[in-house]
Amino acid sequence: MNRIVVALGGNALARSGESPTVEAARAHIRETLRPLVELLRRGHTLVLTHGNGPQVGALLVQQELAKREIPALPMDVVGAMTQGWIGYLLQQELASSLARAHLPHAVVPLITRTEVDRRDPAFQRPSKPVGPFYSENEARLLRKSMGWAFQDDTARGGWRRIVPSPQPLHVLEADWLRQRLDDPQGGPWVPILSGGGGVPVIRAANGGWEGVEAVIDKDRSAALLAHRIGASTLAIVTDVPAAMIDFQTSHPRPLSEVSAVQLRAFLEAGQFGEGSMRPKVEAALDFVERGGPSALITDIHSLHAALAGRAGTRVRRGKEKARRSSTRSRSSR
Repeated sequence: MNRIVVALGGNALARSGESPTVEAARAHIRETLRPLVELLRRGHTLVLTHGNGPQVGALLVQQELAKREIPALPMDVVGAMTQGWIGYLLQQELASSLARAHLPHAVVPLITRTEVDRRDPAFQRPSKPVGPFYSENEARLLRKSMGWAFQDDTARGGWRRIVPSPQPLHVLEADWLRQRLDDPQGGPWVPILSGGGGVPVIRAANGGWEGVEAVIDKDRSAALLAHRIGASTLAIVTDVPAAMIDFQTSHPRPLSEVSAVQLRAFLEAGQFGEGSMRPKVEAALDFVERGGPSALITDIHSLHAALAGRAGTRVRRGKEKARRSSTRSRSSR
């Protein structure tokens, strides 16, 4: 059967505007995992990755509120913390669902590191907002005392810290994972890794690895992971049924089957929004252009149909023209 990397979006854990409680996260996770249990029942091998943006933001706010009592933790440690607790919640809910379905799979969260290049231009041009809003004076003081970069976002509430978002080069635990997945003697299991794109690390002078103050796009890391472990499909799960073109017009068009060549042409024409659909399209293209058989962009409720070719946006190698989808999308994200 297929080996599928499922990249869960942030909406799998939290909804915009709601309080980021553990109880709310558990409820969203239960809803998200139901279709995945059925895929496991059908014999597919699943590897799960997930976002962590809201959870990183919540931890940074907590650190800001407690800074007079407890020293703040660096971004790489915050990333590892969110991998741990999100992985735990996914493990708890999925393991319970599998037990009820009488499926024997073990669920194993892994703290995962992703190599980046210390010379990546992103380190000179921080762009990813993280953490709470600050006043202009607070931002000025933190820039001086901590060396942080900020951007003016007063239209939404103040000044935001921004950190680099370098390109992922290698998921350090990917080769180990492939060996375990390829082992015919290994029992059925579901690894959860590369959460939030993985903890960003660079090569240290002593030959080891050093964490850096940065965040990595989770979908780009998922594409890299899927390629490295020989996945047959990269499924990027977001909050809409399919990617769309002409979204800002009166006649937006969902895409169903599309070649990598055609999708890249749409990308270069500016059809996909920065920070929303564009990174997902780029990740899908990265996987397919590296030799991956196919990539999907869809929502969790359409995942089964998308794998069967009846929903979502499916990206394949080749030069066939894009087809319109009959699926109606709620937004371009």
